[in-house]
Amino acid sequence: MAVFNYTAVDAEGNERAGTIEAVNIDVAIVAIQRRGLIISNIESAEKKSVGLMSRVTFFERVKNSDIVILSRQITTLFEAQVSALRAFRLLAAEARTELLAEKLTIIANDIQSGSSISAALSRHPDVFSGFYVNMVRAGEEAGKLDEAFSFLADYLDRTYEISQKARNALIYPAFVIFTFIVVMILMMTLVIPNLAKMLSEVGQDIPIYTKIVIGISSFFSEFIVLILVVFGAGAFFFVRYGRTEAGKMLYSRARLGIPYLGGVYKKLFLSRLADNLSTMLRSGIQILRGIEITGSVVGDPVYEKLLKEAAIDVQAGLPVSEALRRHPEIPGIVVAMIKIGEETGNMGSILDTMAKFYRREVNNAIDTLVGLIEPFMIVTLAVGVAILLTSVLIPIYNIASGF
Repeated sequence: MAVFNYTAVDAEGNERAGTIEAVNIDVAIVAIQRRGLIISNIESAEKKSVGLMSRVTFFERVKNSDIVILSRQITTLFEAQVSALRAFRLLAAEARTELLAEKLTIIANDIQSGSSISAALSRHPDVFSGFYVNMVRAGEEAGKLDEAFSFLADYLDRTYEISQKARNALIYPAFVIFTFIVVMILMMTLVIPNLAKMLSEVGQDIPIYTKIVIGISSFFSEFIVLILVVFGAGAFFFVRYGRTEAGKMLYSRARLGIPYLGGVYKKLFLSRLADNLSTMLRSGIQILRGIEITGSVVGDPVYEKLLKEAAIDVQAGLPVSEALRRHPEIPGIVVAMIKIGEETGNMGSILDTMAKFYRREVNNAIDTLVGLIEPFMIVTLAVGVAILLTSVLIPIYNIASGF
């Protein structure tokens, strides 16, 4: 049994407060309502620990995969004619993480207090984006909440799949490169100095490539602390500058300018742009509002800026195609397709077609990139190891053959 604190209003309009013991919060709510009270707030009376054993929430966040599953569950419950309050209570009780359970409980309390679902979700921007909230609001206005959550689940599922594929493709190369760097540093700071000492004691001629390796090793050994300090300071300022508006824009343009990889990013952002707009148009959201929301969730400062500028142009009376034509980051084929959608009144379908096309392009580009990274990485590592081993083994062989 659990204890809950509540505040409520009785039939005469007087505010009442008290505690109730129940199996869970749903049973507590029913029991309070049977007393003829209208609940304004209810929460667990159990106090969270603030000592060393308290839950650390600073680094905790709700994952995209959790929101995908949540959207699917809400769709199923709404299709089964379960009320919004009951649905969010059930989902809070079965949430995968404690943080998500807390968020859903707060949302359920807001809904119980008379708030709309979209308004309750908008109070948690760290979990539900502006795109998500506006999609739900459009579903409320059209009376099609189950369809809105179904659209959201499909969209988030597609976005999550592409993001995970790109992230997983880089895990193996990153691990191998990190291991190689660690091994090289250990060789340069521990093995090569001992070899140099041995060669100097023998007094034998040293090959030029071995001298270069020994020189690099001596530099690392003597200035390793300075190198770490400089590297740490550089990383700190790099990250700090990247959090500024100018830094975000600079890093974004640099990322989009990388050969091949920049093209993959462009296709990814174009896929998001078309997918967002298509999903919102099919849900009844106006194109101007759709462009504004897409700018805030596209995930890149360059595209966010151009979409904000395009929204201003559209508001001033320009067609969407003409507003986007002014920006070189938008390919001509995208502008032409949007123009066709404007002329035929079939913008949503055109955008959906473009979104599918760019999703395929992103998947193919990632597969190609992975196929190129692995052999390139193997050759690079093999050359590095060969140079290091040659520099170490040949002098040792010359010493051994001299006896």
